[in-house]
Amino acid sequence: MSCRALSVFRLLVIPIASVSMLVVLVSGWGAERAAPPESSVAVLALLVAIAPPMTPAGAGTRPSVELQFLTVSDWHAQLDPLSTPEGQIGGAAALSAYFQAERAANPNTLTLTAGDAFGASPPLSSFLHERPAVLAMNLMGFQADTFGNHNFARGLAHLQQMIDLASFRYVSANLKHVEDHLTGVKPFEIFDVGGVKVGVIGITNPEAPRLVFPGRFGGIEVTDPIPAAHKAGAAARQAGATVLVAITHLGVTGTDRVSGAPVGPLIDFASNVSGFDVIFGDHTDVQFSGIINQALVVENRSKGLTYARTRLRVAPENGRVTQRSVEFVTPYSNRVTPDPALVNLLAPFRAQLAPILGQVIGHSTAFTPRADACGNPAGRSCESRVGNTVTDAMRTTYRVDFAITNSGGLRGNLTCPTSDDPADFCPPYTPPPFPIARGQVLTVLPFGNVVATLQVNGAELKRMLENGVSAMPAVSGRFPQVSGLCFTYDISAPAGNRVTRAIYQVADGNCSGAPIDLTAGATYTIAQNDFMAYGGDGYPNFGGRATTREVLEQVVADYVAATTPIKPAIQGRIVCTTSGMTACPARLP
Repeated sequence: MSCRALSVFRLLVIPIASVSMLVVLVSGWGAERAAPPESSVAVLALLVAIAPPMTPAGAGTRPSVELQFLTVSDWHAQLDPLSTPEGQIGGAAALSAYFQAERAANPNTLTLTAGDAFGASPPLSSFLHERPAVLAMNLMGFQADTFGNHNFARGLAHLQQMIDLASFRYVSANLKHVEDHLTGVKPFEIFDVGGVKVGVIGITNPEAPRLVFPGRFGGIEVTDPIPAAHKAGAAARQAGATVLVAITHLGVTGTDRVSGAPVGPLIDFASNVSGFDVIFGDHTDVQFSGIINQALVVENRSKGLTYARTRLRVAPENGRVTQRSVEFVTPYSNRVTPDPALVNLLAPFRAQLAPILGQVIGHSTAFTPRADACGNPAGRSCESRVGNTVTDAMRTTYRVDFAITNSGGLRGNLTCPTSDDPADFCPPYTPPPFPIARGQVLTVLPFGNVVATLQVNGAELKRMLENGVSAMPAVSGRFPQVSGLCFTYDISAPAGNRVTRAIYQVADGNCSGAPIDLTAGATYTIAQNDFMAYGGDGYPNFGGRATTREVLEQVVADYVAATTPIKPAIQGRIVCTTSGMTACPARLP
């Protein structure tokens, strides 16, 4: 990808109260994680004049139409607001109120998202088989969605139930044989918006089958997004669409170390497709906007931390786009009146779950977050307290030598929030200790995975550890959390040849034990989740010899109850070194 192929515009955060509309053109690279702004709206200064404003060319010329797109990314059924240092953000009822106000200001609006709107969800949705999420999306006014990997996590029968429940369209252009397994899925949908026909084309991430339990896609194959998008785009044009929009479960993953240019599947896709006016990304929790290959490309923060207000000014007679802009909005939930329809929808679900999920099953001597020792909020760069707790629970319950889990399977904080949220299932409290409610365990482990135990040799154990660090320094769900062992890896060495040393943990958990033989001549017993055991996240497929045990969420809940208060700590179980130019993730002080 050359610098000439990509022209990206940086973010500019300004309190909305100080301006009615900001039009600033700024050139340069821009792919950044934006912290929530002080204002309720972060205005991205990106308004591109494609041509001079429309002027009447003669009798019969219709005035231009301003189309508006409201989008969230990777929502994961975040039905309740997220607690942040800046306040409560998002949640279905607040987002719905924001969306209603946006539509009132401009009725020529489409509301879209791009996959994983449910799956890996908080208990309010996951415990009830994701029905609350889709019912909420109906009331929030979504009109189209595509599929991400998590949409398939419960299998095709469940996905069909969600499609049937939805009042919006599911579109995905790069699913081969989808019609043999699912009904109600199209490559694209055409919407008439203010007299402009808008074609919305869906794209599923190609690696999705590797990110869910093997077999969950049935006979559906995910094909190359680029030719699929071109084929669907041509068909949409032939069917009358004059504006083309792609909703893709593809994201920005970082920046190039040399040029600072944004990189990732979303950038690759946008750089290689033509004919699209807007491309919406998803999947990676990165706030981004830029012009790539003449398309406006947009991705939000995940879980409703931001939503994007994207506007196109279009000539209705030919679909010519004359202006486009995007603004990122931080939807503070206390700055709107929550939509009562959403409040009423969710109330009976809360009442149903409160006696179960509100039960405090134990305590911790320390806050036990998903974030790791290097500050990565998803816990995918370093050792984490929640990772240590989950793997300790597996190892001690089944009395195996070692336990390992993928960080992508850990989705929340184990201990209750320190600030009381009446919407969650935790009690108000003053730490220490830190209570652990049953609902929090389910928040950490929402997938319903079971523990699998098996015997491996030392070489196979090394393969597992090598796979776990193979994507570093990129943030990846395959990054391992371990118990019973500590290991060191060289981040600058070639993937597959990075693990340099492994030793046993001693009885108190410290990393000062004897060396572990990582050759085929040694054998060990291990515990892992069944997703990994069957080859998920690139781990070796040991499914044929693994013994499945109890549900992992229950194993952790029982462990917490039996050992309370737990004493999670960062113990140096995973040590990064470097022999070259690639730097290790920086640990927090």
